[in-house]
Amino acid sequence: MIDLFGGFTSISAAVISAVLGMGFVAYLAAGILKKSQGNESMVSISKSIQEGAMAFLRREYKSIGIFVFILAIIIFFGVAKKTAAAFIAGAFCSIIAGYIGMRVATSSNARTAQGSVKSIGEALDIAFPGGSVMGMAVVSLGLLGLSVVFLVFIWHSMGQQSDIVFAMFEATRLVAGFSMGASSVALFARVGGGIYTKAADVGADLVGKVEAGIPEDDPRNPAVIADNVGDNVGDVAGMGADLYESYVGAIISALVLAAANLAVGVKGMQLAFLLAGWGIISSIIGVQYVIVSTGEKADAQKAMNQGMAVSAVLLIIGAFLLCKVWYGDIGFFWAVLSGLAAGMIVGFIAQYYTSGNAVKEIAESAQTGPATCIIQGMATAMKSTVVPLIAIALATIVAYKTAGIFGVALSAIGMLALTGMTVAVDAYGPIADNAAGISEMAHLGPEARKRCEKLDAVGNTTAAIGKGFAIGSAALTALALFTAYSQITGLSMIDALKSSVIAGMFVGGIIPFVFCAETMQAVGRAAFGVVAEVRRQWKEIPGLMEGKAKPDSARIVDITTKGALKEMIVPGVMAVVLPVIIGIILGKEALGGFLVGSLITGVPLAIFLANAGGAWDNAKKYVEEGNLGGKGSDVHKATVIGDTIGDPFKDTSGPSINILLKLMAVVSLVFALSIDKLHIWLSDILPFLK
Repeated sequence: MIDLFGGFTSISAAVISAVLGMGFVAYLAAGILKKSQGNESMVSISKSIQEGAMAFLRREYKSIGIFVFILAIIIFFGVAKKTAAAFIAGAFCSIIAGYIGMRVATSSNARTAQGSVKSIGEALDIAFPGGSVMGMAVVSLGLLGLSVVFLVFIWHSMGQQSDIVFAMFEATRLVAGFSMGASSVALFARVGGGIYTKAADVGADLVGKVEAGIPEDDPRNPAVIADNVGDNVGDVAGMGADLYESYVGAIISALVLAAANLAVGVKGMQLAFLLAGWGIISSIIGVQYVIVSTGEKADAQKAMNQGMAVSAVLLIIGAFLLCKVWYGDIGFFWAVLSGLAAGMIVGFIAQYYTSGNAVKEIAESAQTGPATCIIQGMATAMKSTVVPLIAIALATIVAYKTAGIFGVALSAIGMLALTGMTVAVDAYGPIADNAAGISEMAHLGPEARKRCEKLDAVGNTTAAIGKGFAIGSAALTALALFTAYSQITGLSMIDALKSSVIAGMFVGGIIPFVFCAETMQAVGRAAFGVVAEVRRQWKEIPGLMEGKAKPDSARIVDITTKGALKEMIVPGVMAVVLPVIIGIILGKEALGGFLVGSLITGVPLAIFLANAGGAWDNAKKYVEEGNLGGKGSDVHKATVIGDTIGDPFKDTSGPSINILLKLMAVVSLVFALSIDKLHIWLSDILPFLK
């Protein structure tokens, strides 16, 4: 094996870290499956949720597979054969990670509900490992797949040219397809899963809580099972795919920028792999500091904050040793630290605005009706965009000043190195939510339900942190990918006074709004079908509302699945096609303006939507705890309406913007040279385009 400076050992270290991560996934899954699922009713309900979730995933992946196949053919002939292979590998690893995470999450829900019968600590020690499986699978398969593809490309290049420096640079040029494959799966998984989960959730809430006045997870509501299925397909598989593509996108952008900068060179590429590998180790240790609480006094929020803090400290120590001691440049460490700090700030600002006094103010505003509740929630969410954007801006400045263009990519890696932990604290929430539903449907008693709801409320806050990281990573990763695009196309600067660039910026700026409109309307259309079917069943199935008959939940699952898969096509294709069209018609510089415009409007819009939805949801839960009149009061009904509006905000449109921004950037990177050639050809035919 070649020494550390030769290139192979550092990548091998990343592979070993990824394999350890997958071993930890197996360890966590085995521990969960040993736990009791409870009584026969709980097993049956959990089985229905798992079957619905896996059926949706299979149908979704089939649709994604067709899209990936078509796009792979285009890349094969339009870019390079190896890039097409990397594209397929990136998509495949994302699919496998989603499948593993979903399988374990849907196996954890009944076990968490059974644990809640004993104590909140018992429930936490099942739900969090269940979420950790998704988190660790994401980073482990992402780094493993990318490392293996990169090594294969290096070996193949060395067969033609024995110089390892040339081979690594050649591999970097081709491996960008891996990120595009990850992004393609992520967009469809996030949009499709988001439409599904919110169509079921909105439909169940509108007909159940608002119209009929029955509890949230009442077994008489046919949409309840679909709602619980949706928690998994949107907030487990969808979120996992989202951060998976951010994670690999950040690493690949660092590889491209290192290859373009001779001063950074091969050792900079190695640094990217080593930082990612150490991030996995840090996350594994951090998870251990969460799964330590037992008994009734367990504090889920404190435990997860503790785990996140341990992971962050370990990452900082490792990053310092790698950047200062091994690489020999303290500036690189500051770049990594700036990204990590920005991610923490974005995440915890999201926590601040979706919990505590901010939520109480929204709940109190609901005393005068749903309109004031919505106004207060929107105002709170708008304020929540300020500090995160400043933090991202400062991280970018610090990274560039201390480590140049390569520092921007290092900053993104710093923010995403702890993705395993970030996804874990997010994916734990849907498991707790499912457990609360199962405890209600299986009649486990008010104490068990209360414990699950407490974990679910914490899950809403941790989900806001996870979404904050995802949005912050979108900004830095898309910026790093855009920087890589400028390097590939030879753009040293973009003239903001040039008419084509201005046009590109304006068009790019409206894309996140058009995208959100499409996804929100998709939720509305799919939810309409759910509402109509629930009303039909209550009307036509004798004894259903009296609890003497069972609802046809499978019918709702099928309606929601078909609606989500149909509605995800247009937003998904939009993200791939638009950058190519803009680049061919207006040129590479205008395409750069397009990417900048989408980034400037998309990031604050995503933060606003995510935090508005999270705040409204927790305001509703605050009232349901017995405050301001409690369940069934006019205040409660007002907060339910706010929560219903916020559902597609936080779980469909907002999170999908993250992927939209990164996918458009990576499509521009992969097709950069082909787009430029087509623009030159078109300009020769239509001279006014020059």
